[in-house]
Amino acid sequence: MKPAQPLEVIWWLVSRASGIVALVLISATVLLGVAMAARALRASALKRAGARLHEHLALLALAAIGLHGAALLDDRWLKPGWRGITIPFVLSYRPQFTGAGIIAGYLALLVGPSFYLRRRIGARRWRTLHRLTLVVWLLSVAHALGSGSDATTLWLRVIVLAPAMPIVYLFVFRGLRSRAPDSSRRPDATAQIRASPHPARLRS
Repeated sequence: MKPAQPLEVIWWLVSRASGIVALVLISATVLLGVAMAARALRASALKRAGARLHEHLALLALAAIGLHGAALLDDRWLKPGWRGITIPFVLSYRPQFTGAGIIAGYLALLVGPSFYLRRRIGARRWRTLHRLTLVVWLLSVAHALGSGSDATTLWLRVIVLAPAMPIVYLFVFRGLRSRAPDSSRRPDATAQIRASPHPARLRS
C-alpha cells in the first residue's frame, strides 16, 4: 500500500482542524447570542461588548467553514470535488451527515453577514433570520458526530456536547421569561380604585 504523501496529510489535518475550530466558534456564537437574548448581560457595556464579540465570532466561523471545505478538495482519499463540497448529499461518504454540514455552511453564510443588513430588512425580520443560528449549530453537531474522523473520541464529544447544556438552559430560560407577565407594566390596583368613578362597586 502506497504511503500517504506529506501534502496529503497536511491538507487533511487542515480540514480536520478548521472543522473543529468552526464548530467551537459556532457554539460560542450561539451561546453568546442566546445569553444576550435571555438578557443575561445586564450592563450596557457588557451588552455592547457582547454584540461586537458575537459579530466577530460569526465572521470567524464563516472563514473556518470556508477553509474546512476548501482543504478537502485536495483530499486524495475522499476526492469530493467541487460538487461534493457544495451540493448536499452528493458525496458518497456518509451523505446524510456531510450533507448536514454543507447545509449548515449555507445557512451560516446567510445568517452571518445579516449584521450589516439589519437596518434594511428591519429588526423583526433580522431576529427571525438570526434564529437560524441555532439550526446551524444543530446541523454542525450532527455533521461532526456523524462524519468526523474523531467522532468516537472523548475529547471531540466533550467539545461538541459541552455547550449543549448551557445553550438549552438559556434557550428555555428565554422562552419562559418572554411568556411571563411583566410586573412593571401592570397598573397599580390602588391607583385603579382611586381613578374609578364608582369605588364602592369595586368593594362590593
